[in-house]
Amino acid sequence: MPSILNADLHCHSVVSDGTLTPEALAARAAANGVELWALTDHDEIGGQHRAAAAAREQGMKYLTGTEISVTFANETVHIVGLGFDPDDAAMTEGLYDTRGGRGKRALEMAEGLAKVGIHGAYEGALKFVGNPELISRTHFARFLVEQGHCRDTSEVFRKFLTEGKPGYVSHRWATLKDAIRWITDAKGLAVIAHPGRYKFTANEEYALFLEFKEHGGRAIEVVTGSHTTAEYAEYADKALEFGFAASRGSDFHSPDESHCDLGKLPWLPGKLTPVWELLEHRIQ
Repeated sequence: MPSILNADLHCHSVVSDGTLTPEALAARAAANGVELWALTDHDEIGGQHRAAAAAREQGMKYLTGTEISVTFANETVHIVGLGFDPDDAAMTEGLYDTRGGRGKRALEMAEGLAKVGIHGAYEGALKFVGNPELISRTHFARFLVEQGHCRDTSEVFRKFLTEGKPGYVSHRWATLKDAIRWITDAKGLAVIAHPGRYKFTANEEYALFLEFKEHGGRAIEVVTGSHTTAEYAEYADKALEFGFAASRGSDFHSPDESHCDLGKLPWLPGKLTPVWELLEHRIQ
């Protein structure tokens, strides 16, 4: 695969917390000029065969994908897996266990919102969930917008769903070691998603990158929908420093909510090794 490629290797469908089906996402990606695509639903690989078939129908190359929730230094970090076997039993079981804590967490979030006068949030959030096992803050945010509590989902997160706010509940996810093992044992490659989004100190981020590499992680997202232009350059330098390949993905969830549309990102800086060069044998 060429180094300059319209690859979008991070997006979400109704199988997790997106609003479009895998088929609709594939059509949108192709219409936007995407040449290599991956669907990376949160802690779920149930849409992979549909996505691969839709990519073929649209004339795109495809890499299997998922985005695994990990707890590191008491923060939630997301690890994208690319190019793995979507029928791998150990990964399927690990992701099932990871999803298991979301229901209890969602009920506690609803209790917190009820204390500030927002009632019925759990039932309301469920209306926006394609897969009840994957109920998340995003589904609560859509309910609060629907009810007129906030103008958009970004405002909901600021006012209600981040640490210290009424609807925030922390959760212990998979370990970094386990997530990377599931991906690599299934013949895939692990990527740190949107590293600029985490509220780590410089020392904590260094520890994350070092431990990620020690466990077999191979790449970081450099160009992604939640990074600024300055962060593109910052994480390009970090990729070179740690010997990581670089990934590119919009993190698209919805036409109405996402910062960046599928396939509309800047190119990866030319000095980097694109992650797809390490995955040519896994591209469908």
